[in-house]
This record gives sequence, C-alpha cells and structure tokens, in this order.
Amino acid sequence: MSSKASSSKSIEVQGLSKSYRISSGVDTRSAAEAIVLGFKSPFQRSKNTTFNALSDVSFDVKQGEAVGVIGHNGAGKSTLLKVLTRITRPTTGQVIMHGRVGSLLEVGTGFHSELTGRENIHLNGAILGMRPAEIKGAFDDIVEFAGVSAFLDTPVKRYSSGMTVRLAFSVAAHLRCDVLLVDEVLAVGDANFQSRSRDKMSSLTHDGRTVLLVSHSMEYVNSLCERTIVMDQGRISFDGPVREGTQKYLEVLRNGSSQSEAMAVRRPGTGEMRFVNVKPRKPGFTAAEPKVIDFEVEQFAPYEGEYIISFHIIDDSGQPVAHCDSRVLGKSFTAHSRLQGMFSLKTPWLKPGSYYINAFLARPRVAVVDEAVRVGEFHVDPVLPYAESHDAELYSGAPVLSDFDFV
Repeated sequence: MSSKASSSKSIEVQGLSKSYRISSGVDTRSAAEAIVLGFKSPFQRSKNTTFNALSDVSFDVKQGEAVGVIGHNGAGKSTLLKVLTRITRPTTGQVIMHGRVGSLLEVGTGFHSELTGRENIHLNGAILGMRPAEIKGAFDDIVEFAGVSAFLDTPVKRYSSGMTVRLAFSVAAHLRCDVLLVDEVLAVGDANFQSRSRDKMSSLTHDGRTVLLVSHSMEYVNSLCERTIVMDQGRISFDGPVREGTQKYLEVLRNGSSQSEAMAVRRPGTGEMRFVNVKPRKPGFTAAEPKVIDFEVEQFAPYEGEYIISFHIIDDSGQPVAHCDSRVLGKSFTAHSRLQGMFSLKTPWLKPGSYYINAFLARPRVAVVDEAVRVGEFHVDPVLPYAESHDAELYSGAPVLSDFDFV
C-alpha cells in the first residue's frame, strides 16, 4: 500500500482474528487407522472446541511511535506478535507492515546454535533483509553493544541465555529495521544491559523507527512508550495514553488475578530454581511498621554456586518504590531442595495504597534464574501521624533494607 494516507503508518492491523481448534476424543494417527476406527465405531466422533486467541483486533501504529502491548497471561499478546511477524497466519483480517521488520520474540530466535556469534550476526542480518555491506558497516557496533567480542567465534550453543539475548537484541537494534517488535525477553539480561537496551530503544524512536513492546513490566512500558494497547481475552480493551493504560491494566489484575495463577505461568530465567511462594505476613500494614514478606524457593536442577535473591516493591502506577537485594546486606545463599526465608522492609515509609511484589533469582554476573512478577500484594493503611519534614529527609536516598534472612 503506497497511498499518502498510509505513508506515515508503520503498522496497520485490520479486523485481526486467530482461532485454534482444540480436539478431543478419537486419536487417529494415520489415514488407515482412521478408516479402521470408522468401521469399528461409526458413531464415535471427536469433540472439537474453538479457542479464539484474537478476536477482531484493529489498530494502527505511526512511524516513530513506541507502543506498549500489555495484558495478563493468555490475553493474546504473544499471538498478536506471532501474527505480526508472520510466524502464524491469521484466521481472518490482515496486517500491513511498512518497511523492514525486525523481531525479538524469544531468546535466540533466528539463531543457529551450531554457528558462531559472528556467523549468526550475518545470518540474522540476511533474514532481516540486510545487504552484506549494511551488516559489515554495523558489525563492530553490534559486537561492542552485546559485549561478546571474546566469544565471537564460539558456537552460540555454548552461550549463556544472557549472552544470547544481548547478541540477538544488538543485531535487531543496530541493523536498519523500520519496525522492531520486542517480546519480554530483555529481562534475561543483567541490570546494566537492561538499562542500555532501554536507552537504545528510546534512541530508535528518536531516529524515526517504530517499536512495539510486549511487557509485563509497567516500569519499562511507562519509560519507553507514550501509548499502550491493553489486551484482554483476545480483544483490545484500551488503546490510549500510557499512564491511563497501565492503570487500567493494574486494575484488571487487582480484580481478577491470584498468586497461584502468577506462580503457574511460564517465566523468564533458566528455571533451575523457582519461587513457589511469596506472601506478605498480613494483607495490610501501617505506614511505619516493617513490611514482612515470607518466601519459598524450590530447586529443580543441580547447581553448586551462590545465588542472588531480590525483591521489588511496585506501586499502583507500576513504578518500583523499593528494592531489597541480598547483596545490599552482604547476604548470599547456595542451592537447597527447598529454601524458606523472609525479608523485612523497614524504610522508607510508603504512602497509603496498594503495592505488589516482583521476585528475582540470579547467579552473580551470569544469568537470571527466575523472575516472578506480581506474586504478592499488600496494602498500606492511612494511619497518622506521618513523618515530620526533618524525618522525611532521612529517607530521601536509597531505601534502608534492614532484614533478609534464610532458613
């Protein structure tokens, strides 16, 4: 499409639907078996149900716009990206993409595990439609940003998940793509990489490129996007300003989600250890009292090194207001079949309202092991008196995180 009306649009989605047929009943492994079973049981029929992953989804994204796609697990976000990237075909509707499209959907998507990092850069560039001269011109910047120069001629199958995602993101961000589609894979990287990737994506929109970001992190969405599309049961429930959209998303989660659902979903990380419980001691605290959170971690694969454990306290707008990290208190722990612990947030005083807990496990400087988002909730009650102004100055810097104990 080349009309003037659509020249400023990077993505056009019109009446998009995607349905999957779920079958149960007779299991026919071959045509011959189907015929035999048909004679034996002529009245037995398999039962089919239809699951609508997407239903009549329509939206446009302008050139240079950064749009966050948010929603609970199963809302249709990943299906939407798979249709946009032509991994799967829609049942009805159409998608019109203007310009070159780069995507980062899962760690190492589009990488060949037997090829080296150097070879995969050229391979990914070719997949994205880049000429050899373009790839060569961006090669040094890609390697520098990814920080894998020492392993450039090592097969990717020997990379850690963090190294793989750094290289995959660097290729997609540095080669000339007009549209970049990103699923929530950046959480695999360390804090330094996440900060640099956020800055890089911000610079892409300033250069006129379009970014569509799927994320559960309201902090990411609020800092990178000016607009949000909220998905719910395969439909768009909101499309508008980012702050209003994230607030509506949090309201949906607050009204309809549970910790058991959050714990059951597939989460980023290596999975060798996972949080199986994160629970505040009580549902509500006063502003001044310590907020005590109990947690349990279970081991699923052997590893003898040390782990880092940390928690983020998130407010109603999706912004982190406190960070409790075992390294801050000089604590560390090694793998156990089952680990129980607690942390107590004593300061800063939190204003009245609802707060949520994001929990993280990691190996030092290596990889994220588990990331459990919104796995606990508590309220701070409006109890007076509040701190005087001179007391508030005491808490103006980083929060003092006093207790972090393991059993």
